Amino acid sequence: MAPIPTLPLNDGRTIPQIGYGCWQISDEQAPNLVAQALKAGYRLIDTAAAYGNEAGVGRGLRESDVPREEIFLTTKIWNDRQGPDAAKAFEESLGKLKLDYVDLYLIHWPCPQRRLFVETWKAMIRLRDEGRIRSLGVSNFTEEHLAVLAGETGVTPTVNQIELHPYFQRQDGRAADKARGIVTEAWSPLGRGQELKDPVIDAIAKAHGKTPAQVVLRWHTQIGCVAIPKTANPQRIVENISLFDFELSAEEMKQIAALDKKDGRIGPDPATFC
Repeated sequence: MAPIPTLPLNDGRTIPQIGYGCWQISDEQAPNLVAQALKAGYRLIDTAAAYGNEAGVGRGLRESDVPREEIFLTTKIWNDRQGPDAAKAFEESLGKLKLDYVDLYLIHWPCPQRRLFVETWKAMIRLRDEGRIRSLGVSNFTEEHLAVLAGETGVTPTVNQIELHPYFQRQDGRAADKARGIVTEAWSPLGRGQELKDPVIDAIAKAHGKTPAQVVLRWHTQIGCVAIPKTANPQRIVENISLFDFELSAEEMKQIAALDKKDGRIGPDPATFC
């Protein structure tokens, strides 16, 4: 298998372009599935406090033959722990993971109505300075939210994890991230399967002898994003990382770009969700 490319972060570290997402994976399933993902070649593992599987994910990492320093682990603080509880929430996550540090810690949603994400960010900066967190990032932040963070603290996130897939391509959001030196990371990169039945995607997949999922994930890498597909299927775990022995042409990229929809969002709106 070809090596997984990495993208530079604005703090001098790097992040793999393809990772294994642990959303909707139970704590009981997590150790085995994380172990399978690491064996298949994944080095980025993404979880969150809200997923309820940090203990299982941590066990999968600890029991793997892959050295800890080769693994890029992400977890996230949930909305109800923002503000004064932020440091405690992080320690709880670290305790469940049974690890000494996490590679990337994210604010899961901005929850702008609560006005606590700046206070949360300041707590995260302190934890980073203590060596408990290697890189700081956010999830579902808009350009407005990013501007507030940078303006209030002087510290820009390394990563912004947002909903992004061919039916919801987020060109403005990606441009805003790029302007600030932030890597855009896609959650639900396969659109929860909706795009995999699209005739354009299907035709491109057949032309390359690949699956529709591989085509969509390859598209993510070619637009310069990180993607974290989730699956509990061992065959798809391997398929989803087997992306770097083919390349989409400029015409194929143009065809996929044309699939973007104004109403393509499938998840909550960050401006109102909390």
